[in-house]
Amino acid sequence: MTRGLFISFEGIDGAGKSTHIEGLASAFRAQGRAVTLTREPGGTPLAEKLRGLVLNDAMDALTEALLIFAARRDHLQQVIEPALARGDVVLCDRFTDATFAYQGGGRGFDLAILGQLEQWVQARADGTLRQPDLTVWFDLAPEVAAQRLADARVPDRFEAQPVEFFRCVVQGYASRAAAAPGRFARIDAAQERHKVWQQLTSAFVRRGWLAIMVAANGGPP
Repeated sequence: MTRGLFISFEGIDGAGKSTHIEGLASAFRAQGRAVTLTREPGGTPLAEKLRGLVLNDAMDALTEALLIFAARRDHLQQVIEPALARGDVVLCDRFTDATFAYQGGGRGFDLAILGQLEQWVQARADGTLRQPDLTVWFDLAPEVAAQRLADARVPDRFEAQPVEFFRCVVQGYASRAAAAPGRFARIDAAQERHKVWQQLTSAFVRRGWLAIMVAANGGPP
């Protein structure tokens, strides 16, 4: 059976992740792969309820982190691990790197505590941690993201944060990428959409996960 692939997509809101996730799902399906599309926080009925709390209810940073990791545990158990066992390509809009970026970088929460929660929640039977095979980081300046999102929708508790918060989030992502460079593919999300798509699919072609023609024809909507 074809091995499952776990791919996460990271970046601040406005970076263009969602459009390209859908395009990439189409490209993989064109190769005959089964695709599971999911997101964090969320992905299961329980995790979606916790997502609503995290995005909308006031709470301290520790409570926020605990709820996010509780949602992640259910998501792993109910969706991600079964899909990988089936041989699916799992495309996940955010995973643990987002927690280190938003709660660690943006909120300034203790990275050691986040690391301990990561160890507990993502531990596998063989003693390793479940991490994405590849994390695609859509890197974009917060000022540009804010312009893209202006008047797009009513902001949630995170989107309503000042630009300085998102500068810290971006630095949080940069730190995670520096700590695991082999797992990260940085995408310059400030470029035109077709150029972002080229960067994205090139990362998968280089790894042998997508054929060149399929990647070229899959384009974002």
